[in-house]
Amino acid sequence: METARLLLRRWRPHDRAPFAALNADPRVTEFLGGPMTREASDAMAERVDREFDRLGFGLYVAEHKTTGETIGYIGLSVPTFEAHFTPCVEIGWRLAADYWGQGLATEGARAVLEHGFSACGLEEIVSFTVPANVRSRRVMEKLGLTHNPADDFDHPRIPEGHPLRRHVLYRISRPKP
Repeated sequence: METARLLLRRWRPHDRAPFAALNADPRVTEFLGGPMTREASDAMAERVDREFDRLGFGLYVAEHKTTGETIGYIGLSVPTFEAHFTPCVEIGWRLAADYWGQGLATEGARAVLEHGFSACGLEEIVSFTVPANVRSRRVMEKLGLTHNPADDFDHPRIPEGHPLRRHVLYRISRPKP
């Protein structure tokens, strides 16, 4: 997929180093449990890439068209935990901090939403984060996802008492023709 400024594509071996750099940045991982080691980042990249073969979609590498740089990912995934809203398909993004505030996450996520509804035939897409992640929540709202506080949940993979356990859930349904 292409947008005005992004190429959204499958993973390549050379994407791992810039992905590891952004995963090691405490600003990027503030709401994700903290920086990742290179090994953990590489393992995540491998898992993410395998999902394309299994699901037909995934978390696409976000490549900046002007510079050719790998700046993160934007895409769709299927959460592997159980909650009141699963099974579901989630839209998510993770961009290097140098690219924040430029509308790139929103731009790429719009293309991914369209792809999810049209090419993948999805009826609903969700997104979730911790309440304090105002930047991601703003992207969700710009995309037209809506938040109902009754949907908020405690993430089952985060221990009780941890400050990142509580999550807000946003949803969007396929547009009616």
